[in-house]
Amino acid sequence: MPTITVSVSEFKLHCLDVIRQVEKDGAPVDLTRRGKVVARLVPTASTTQGTSPWLRLRGRGALLAAADESVLDAAEFEAMRGVPGTGA
Repeated sequence: MPTITVSVSEFKLHCLDVIRQVEKDGAPVDLTRRGKVVARLVPTASTTQGTSPWLRLRGRGALLAAADESVLDAAEFEAMRGVPGTGA
């Protein structure tokens, strides 16, 4: 999400609207004074409570194996070791 930039004087005039936008969109807002960022308004974790964990994690991981490659060794599967109770 892109960060929105708002001057401190503009924020004072429209602070409730800016806060509602952060709650709704989840995008952070940088507050600036004379062109320099002096504060950042970000949504809290409770704001994202209604969002499923899958959507919150989307785009944060990296695939470290090829599509047809297993990240586990075949010997690590209990079913392949003949462990009782696994049906092997």
